[in-house]
This record gives sequence, structure tokens and C-alpha cells, in this order.
Amino acid sequence: MFLLYEYEIFWAFLIISSVIPILAFLFSGILAPISKGPEKLSSYESGIEPMGDAWLQFRIRYYMFALVFVVFDVETVFLYPWAMSFDVLGVSVFIEALIFVLILIVGLVYAWRKGALEWS
Repeated sequence: MFLLYEYEIFWAFLIISSVIPILAFLFSGILAPISKGPEKLSSYESGIEPMGDAWLQFRIRYYMFALVFVVFDVETVFLYPWAMSFDVLGVSVFIEALIFVLILIVGLVYAWRKGALEWS
């Protein structure tokens, strides 16, 4: 029989984790000082007087470099649970992890040949 009271702690955590950020945004909106002057609306560049326009167009290479880093960083995090339970899982999971790492290496070689890892 499905009993709803077994999930009381889940609902309590869900409600609390939803209410705390909402209250934080409400309190910061109410208590924050609001002063919109020319100094507040100007660009800030480490205390130096801003030069030129604040909207600059960046080369796509920076975004590609960051994206490749994030993809490989997140993918390698998936290896951690496998490494923690390696002795229990057996040889078949080792082969699957090996295939996973080979796919990562193929992706890295592809990104390297396309020049996505070149910074200059």
C-alpha cells in the first residue's frame, strides 16, 4: 500500500529548499539600497576610467575552448562512481568504462585536430 506519510521528510526538504531562496530574493529586493546615478550605470573596469564601448565582440575561440573544457571535465566526473565501486562491478563494467574513455579520447583528438584547443 502506498503511504503518503513516508514522504513527509521529502516534502519538508522540498518546501524548505524552495522557500529559502524566495525569501532571500524578497529580502534583498526590499533591503537593498536603490541609487541609479551616472556612476552606478557606467561600466566598471577595476577602478580605471572606462575606454570605449562596454559591448565588445569576443572571438568564438574563447567560447569553444571553454565548452570543450566543460564537456571533458563533466565527462570525467562520470568516472568517479565507477572508480569507487570498481571491485564490485566486474569485468563487463571495466570494458564499458574503457569504451567510454576511448570515446573521450576520440573526441579530444577531434577537437585537437580542429584547432579548438589552440589559444592564439
